Amino acid sequence: MSGRLKALHPNDLDAGQRKTYDDIFARRGRVSGLFMAWLRNPELAERAQKLGAYCRYDSTLSPMLSELAILVVARHWKAQAEWAIHAPIAKKEGVPAHAIDSILVGSDPHLSDPTARIVYDYASELLRETRVSDQTHTLAMQTLGEKGVVDLVGLLGYYGLVALTLNAFEVPVPQGRDVAFAE
Repeated sequence: MSGRLKALHPNDLDAGQRKTYDDIFARRGRVSGLFMAWLRNPELAERAQKLGAYCRYDSTLSPMLSELAILVVARHWKAQAEWAIHAPIAKKEGVPAHAIDSILVGSDPHLSDPTARIVYDYASELLRETRVSDQTHTLAMQTLGEKGVVDLVGLLGYYGLVALTLNAFEVPVPQGRDVAFAE
């Protein structure tokens, strides 16, 4: 890992770090720069990775809706690595290419799917205004249900933590991926 933290080699981890490293590896198949940053505090890393696993793989939101929301967070925080990792996943999960391109440049993605539209609107409004209007909230509750809205807010918060970690420690964009946002 380059950036602001030196790379951690698995053989150099203490017992707490190694347990968390092994847990992350077992769930995800690799331990990336983000988790290498969090491993400086294995208790935080363990708790954050469990929240992330729920938000990404087990929530009530479909993978397409989750990835759409993640892109809104990545754009908001201009998190280069987050965008580079999740834009291809979003495309694979069915987020239209024109929508990905629009979110990247900060313009409306013109989503025709009403569920995707409310996820985009809710996420964008919450991040931009730090609040959500009654109208947007009511529509989200009608569309996603109570648990779905809670899951969406949890996902936005988790990926905000991810974005801040990536940006603070200057975790690089994975090799072979493009930098999305002008610095």
